[in-house]
Amino acid sequence: MRVFLTGATGFVGSAIVPELINAGHEVLGLARSEAAADALHKAGAAVHMGDLENLDSLRSGAAVADGVIHTGFVHDFTRFKEVCEIDKLAIETMGSVLAGSGRPLIVTSGSALVSPGQLATEDMMPPFNPAWPRASEQMADAVAALGVKASAMRLSPSVHGEGDLHGFVPILVKLAREKGVSAYIGEGANRWNAVHRLDAARLYRLALENPDAGIRFHAVAEEAITFKTIAALIGKQLGVPVVSIAPEEAAAHFSWFAGFAGIDCPASGAITRERLNWTPVHQTLIADLEQGVYTHAIK
Repeated sequence: MRVFLTGATGFVGSAIVPELINAGHEVLGLARSEAAADALHKAGAAVHMGDLENLDSLRSGAAVADGVIHTGFVHDFTRFKEVCEIDKLAIETMGSVLAGSGRPLIVTSGSALVSPGQLATEDMMPPFNPAWPRASEQMADAVAALGVKASAMRLSPSVHGEGDLHGFVPILVKLAREKGVSAYIGEGANRWNAVHRLDAARLYRLALENPDAGIRFHAVAEEAITFKTIAALIGKQLGVPVVSIAPEEAAAHFSWFAGFAGIDCPASGAITRERLNWTPVHQTLIADLEQGVYTHAIK
């Protein structure tokens, strides 16, 4: 299968490239720079120059593919509403090319806001939240209605592993270095779920090879890690105090990240595991933290 992959040189996408190639697929990776193109060449992928805002490049990439995996996203939270619109148009554009073909399209979403406060499962649909304008899953449903086998991959708040420099855990490490303390909110009992990038990459491949319209997959290896546990391991590795922050002080300490630091988002991947015969085998987030994967790399 020839697969058009957006975000092909990102943290998750760069793990998907060898996963697909090693399974016998061809990869056409979207690249917005010569450096990205060089990285894709070295990984054994074909290069398609363009970016998520160049809709013509998305159309032509999708047109020559047997399937599309969309992991690209403009990670600029200072203009979040705008980048969510970019994501929406990208999915709509690629979906229009695939319409009526039955070809697979996997879009990327998240598990954190599916059902805060209780164990989220793949069959749950997140309620409409005007403060969260990302509409990846809604667009996947719209594209599925056009005759595309469009599904959504819900990633954990922490997709972890070597090379993670811009995810949620690196943000916490940088904050702890800056503030001189590793903090959690209240009792720190709120829970995150997590998955290793290599396990997530394999799941994208399995979803591509077993396409079905309207399906949600959960890339979840660890269902519920308390935020206090994460903060404590970061504090231990950095040699800084681990402290509780009152809820009313969270915004001052965590800034825009306060909402994520306080969210309670355990999630199950049981349906995904059964449907795709997927079993995570790589190192856990706890092990990554204990071994200093983040604190050694994040300065």
